[in-house]
Amino acid sequence: MEDLTQEEWTEQLANDENAIVLDVRTEAEVADGIIPNAIHIDIYKGQEFISEIEDLDKSKSYYVYCRSGNRSGQACQIMEQLGFENAYNLEGGMLEWTGDVVDIE
Repeated sequence: MEDLTQEEWTEQLANDENAIVLDVRTEAEVADGIIPNAIHIDIYKGQEFISEIEDLDKSKSYYVYCRSGNRSGQACQIMEQLGFENAYNLEGGMLEWTGDVVDIE
């Protein structure tokens, strides 16, 4: 797991052809908008979160974020324990995000 600043995170994301953006916030938080093309799996769902993460492609790179960077850091650690090699945590999360945000469809 690697903690990246927003600048590092967005730059690396833009140059990564295997990138998947993962939002681990709650439904209520996601209602305020998400980073474009992000998939949403709520970390507070416990075992269901683990099950959904285990279904993801471990060969991809995951750019993970939450509201402040704490839950996404935990998600990255869980992903590492499950065998994911490339999980990147967005420091500061959505609170410090200055990039694009879209409404969830």
